[in-house]
Amino acid sequence: MYYKNKDENWRKMADFWGRIFKINFAIGLVSGLTLTFQLGTNWGAYAEFMGDVFGPPLAVEALLAFFLEGTFFGAWIFLNRDRQKLKAFSMWMVALGTNISSLWIIIANGFMQHPVGYNMAADGSKVVMTDFLALITNGYVWYMMVHTLLAAYLLTAFLMMGICAYHFLKGNNNEVFKKSFSIAVAIALVTAVVLPVLGHGYAQYVTELQPAKGAAMDAIWETGSGEPMYLIQIPDSSTGSNSVQLLGIPGLASFLYTGSFSGTITGLNQLPHDELPPVEMIFWSFRLMTILGSLFIIEALLGLYLQKSGKLYTSDKYLKLMMWSIPLPYISITAGWIVAEVGRQPWIVYGLLKTANGISSVPISDVLLSITLISAFYLILMIFEIYLIKKTVVNATGVE
Repeated sequence: MYYKNKDENWRKMADFWGRIFKINFAIGLVSGLTLTFQLGTNWGAYAEFMGDVFGPPLAVEALLAFFLEGTFFGAWIFLNRDRQKLKAFSMWMVALGTNISSLWIIIANGFMQHPVGYNMAADGSKVVMTDFLALITNGYVWYMMVHTLLAAYLLTAFLMMGICAYHFLKGNNNEVFKKSFSIAVAIALVTAVVLPVLGHGYAQYVTELQPAKGAAMDAIWETGSGEPMYLIQIPDSSTGSNSVQLLGIPGLASFLYTGSFSGTITGLNQLPHDELPPVEMIFWSFRLMTILGSLFIIEALLGLYLQKSGKLYTSDKYLKLMMWSIPLPYISITAGWIVAEVGRQPWIVYGLLKTANGISSVPISDVLLSITLISAFYLILMIFEIYLIKKTVVNATGVE
């Protein structure tokens, strides 16, 4: 936008949000490298079983997407301000690279959720890719890809709104933050509304592929038609039932998971007991995600109203709410991934390899040690990132 109309506010916005993106990009790079070590330290048997399928997407991601975004992000950082055309092009390439990167990673994950385009080796020791196109066109991949990207846009929008709210509370009604809030609140509202709609289709698709995950999301224990959704519900795996279920909406669960108010949902008690996931963890993670999703819609609508009415910059309660809401999309996305990944347990590759058989052939104490060290490393990175971003935000009063 700055290259197009030479409005200095756009340049200041690009520089300010670019500084925060720099921090995030660097932390993402370091944490991503650490992640690859876990395949060797903790998941050796999985790596051997999945190497033929898992390797190519991650190799393409590293060679194409990572080098694309890394190279052009370096150019964006070091180019002088008089090279705005090239700087703008560079950031478009970074955006393209990050989206391509997410696609290849989700393609690899999609096979773990819904294996396609493969044959088993003659000795049954590993999967062998036979159809690369099937891997790319896997329906699970595209549901998850769109859902993930929309969630990332939502998270970014709320981060921007929270940072802008901080400056409005400090009396810094700089045009940079006013423009930034306008963009962010619009993106927040669109993504907050679209995500549940897409999630509805995703839930139906997943219920067909992984019945246990679908049933666990709403703690449906017995197979039935026209299943209600209970507003108050407490699942109990030890009894194979819900200890509390109140205020049921007739047929709503069936509609959400089958597309029909009279649709049939397979209950958890009718599925193999040794193939059931941790129901409580999935149920409460799904509930948390949906509750936060509803809150995001309300906050975005309220923010849009306050801005249009001119009351935003003096609405201290709303501005404080938006500041404290910065962590909520992170929590919501984490809850969503818990549903996706824990929901397919006990399978690490659904229907082919159980998680218990995917760990490295080393003592449990060694796996525990590596998990502890890696978790501590991630915690340090998180604290370091929050510190740097906070410092950048607090010192940006002038936004030069």
